[in-house]
Parts: sequence; structure tokens; C-alpha cells
Amino acid sequence: MGKGKVYLIGAGPGDPELLTLKALKSLKNSDVILYDALIDYRLIDELKKLGKKMIYVGKRSWDDGKKRQEYINYLLKELTDQGLTVARLKGGDPLIFGRGCIEIEFLEKENIPYEVIPGVSSINGVTSSCAIPLTHPELSSSVLIVSGRADVVKWCKTPLEGTIVVLMGKDTIDEIARELIKLGRDKKTPVAAIENGTLPNQRILIGTLSDIGEKIKRANVKGPLLIVIGEVVEKFCKRVIANAVRTE
Repeated sequence: MGKGKVYLIGAGPGDPELLTLKALKSLKNSDVILYDALIDYRLIDELKKLGKKMIYVGKRSWDDGKKRQEYINYLLKELTDQGLTVARLKGGDPLIFGRGCIEIEFLEKENIPYEVIPGVSSINGVTSSCAIPLTHPELSSSVLIVSGRADVVKWCKTPLEGTIVVLMGKDTIDEIARELIKLGRDKKTPVAAIENGTLPNQRILIGTLSDIGEKIKRANVKGPLLIVIGEVVEKFCKRVIANAVRTE
């Protein structure tokens, strides 16, 4: 039987109405739904009406996370080996403070086709619903997103070790790169520059702190640009690199 597929879907921060249209479409096109503990019961009730097989795979803080993840990985392979399409439904966005990255590594190792469906993260979804702006022209021009389980000292090392996402940095990336290198960040740190993200004309440039500015100039970038700086770019960009714009 042919290999199935996995949709890694973000369900949003809680309110079922914040589930995206693309997420709903993917759920309807799936045969089985594996859902987490943080999925709101109202959304679960609605999904049950689709008549899909639903399997609870949620983890709590007192659970053995490693064993639970091994079970989830087993299900992903077992179901896709049967040719089934699996919706892996996770709270918020699947790649922010969850094990979505671990599941991607497993899927790629097993050569299982997958697609990530972004979700509204609690980071901005909850704050926006409370009318609390994370940025402000006069009060705040940056946001540091951390895990409550991380040592505060690690927060301070974000410029040198963590992932940095830069919005509206097309005209200042050279200066940003220079300053990061001056602070001690390796000049070979991987960088992805994404133009017109999620749109049909999306383009991706892959480089390092030492050359990304020049690559952006040569590519004649015109649209909105989001820049990701950090080792995660190299680790998780196999498919990204395959589709990236080459400017060498």
C-alpha cells in the first residue's frame, strides 16, 4: 500500500473560531486525527461530527514525555504505512514550544510526506485578544519569547545562541549581521530570508551572517521580508534549501 501523509496542524490558542480555514480543510481531508491535550473540547466536539477516527495522544507535565513521543511516532508510521492521511493536531502553532520539530525529524527519517499548517500561537493570539500589543512605536520594538522551563541566563544568550527572527530588516540586515558578529555570534551562523511568506510568489534565500545581505541585494528583493537567524535554519531546512533562490 502506498505511503500516506501527515498534516502537522496548529489548532490555535484555544478559541475554536481561531482555527484557520486551511487547518479545517486539512482536517476534512484526513482519515485519522491525532490530537493533543490542549485542544478545546468545543473543537473536539465539532471534529467528531466529521466522522473521522480520533485518537487522543496528549501529554501532561507528569507524563514520561519521551515514551509518549515514541508512541506518537509509532502511530504516525503505522497509520501512514496503511496509506492513511493523518492530521496531527497540536495547540497553538505546531512549531512553537512543542514537539512538532521532533515529529518533523521523525517523519523525514522515515521518508513520510508531511505538510505543516501554521496555527495562531498563544504568543500573539492571547495577547491580541486582550488588546495588549507586544510591540509599540514608542514603547517596544522587540519581543523575547522564552520557555518558563529555561534558565534566565539562557535568555540573556539569545543574541549569541538562540533563534532570532527579524521583521522589516531588508534595509538593515548588513548592520544587524555586523553587530551580531561583533557581539560574538559566528559569522557562519545560518540565515534564511523569506520574501512574501506563505504567498504564491514566496522566495527563500539561504546564507550566513557573513553573506546574507549581499544575497538579498543580488536577488533584488521587493516584497515583505522575514529573516530567521540561527542553527535551526540549517537543521530544518532540507526542503527549504531545495526550493531556495540561488544567488551564487
